[in-house]
Amino acid sequence: MNFTERWIWQSPSWTDFQWQDELILPRLRDTRLKLGILLGKASLNTCTEQSLDNLLANIIASSAIEDEQLNVESVRSSLAKHLGLSSDQLYPTSDRSEGLAAMMLDALQNQHAPLTTPRLFQWHEWLFPSSFPSRREDEWSSQTLIVGKLRGDEPMQVVSGPPRDQLEQELDKFITWFNQSCQQTDLDPLLRAAITHFWFVTLHPFDDGNGRITRALTDMALAQADSQSIRLYAMSVAILENRKSYYQILENCQSFDSASDLTPWLLWFFDTLDASLNNAMNIIDGTLLKTQFWQRHHDSGLSIEQVKVLNRLLDGAGIEGKGRGFVDGISASQYQKVAKVSKATATRHLADLLEKGCIEKLPGGGRSTRYCIKP
Repeated sequence: MNFTERWIWQSPSWTDFQWQDELILPRLRDTRLKLGILLGKASLNTCTEQSLDNLLANIIASSAIEDEQLNVESVRSSLAKHLGLSSDQLYPTSDRSEGLAAMMLDALQNQHAPLTTPRLFQWHEWLFPSSFPSRREDEWSSQTLIVGKLRGDEPMQVVSGPPRDQLEQELDKFITWFNQSCQQTDLDPLLRAAITHFWFVTLHPFDDGNGRITRALTDMALAQADSQSIRLYAMSVAILENRKSYYQILENCQSFDSASDLTPWLLWFFDTLDASLNNAMNIIDGTLLKTQFWQRHHDSGLSIEQVKVLNRLLDGAGIEGKGRGFVDGISASQYQKVAKVSKATATRHLADLLEKGCIEKLPGGGRSTRYCIKP
């Protein structure tokens, strides 16, 4: 990155953000409609476990965006404990997993509490507990990582933010806007969430962890927009899937030449939110399909092996190309491997499932014959 390049915060129009209504407003309407559809689908299948899975996916993906791989089971245990779902079978937690869970749940459960500098500092402390190695030395500097305070005077790895002597004033301005805009009736809440993301990540107020705190703030803004739906989707997962374009669009809009026109960023943000909502609806559809299927076939006298394979097929049937299941159906040889049975047993099991109306043949025949769940 060119350290002589001029950035948006140096512009006289900095924070006087503009966008093209003719492009943004239709996207907002579409997203609002999709959120309503998602809530309608979710009302048919309220599941605390699914909420836990979405929170977990958000935390794991947000760290993966920064190339950090977390202990998934440890984070899941911390979330479950904070949500009152603890049991004797939970995986051991760590200071790191406890901190990540605390930050996420503070953002979502306390979304209406005012944002303050001490609260952001607390998030940073949770993100980098004393037992975490990055507290002592980060990857790109020999300087000690400053935790729970604003970054120091040393050169930043990301140089798009204002210098240290302007940072406190800029952060205060952001916090004031964030708290007041929550009640601003002429600013769409989803648009506010997108602005929150861009503004805070551009400030880059900490030595490290800015992206993760930015995404937690975005989730907080989305929770303020609609506390019912925020646990139904995980936006960081969609950001991770488009990580290269995520960094590129931010850098483009952070340039001085952008003239504070956030239209490209806002379109990217709503595209990504849309992908998150689509994924959430696919998961709910799959869950509903699975529930309805087993309501029909719970007395069909199926073997353990048949139930195992059917669940794998159901996992794939509702996810449109993604997931653990067989989205293109299953062959006899695949059945044999999944069920761990002989070739003859696999053939007999499939014939039995066909007779009981659990599966149907897909077009094709012979050795290439494949089977899918019967609607």
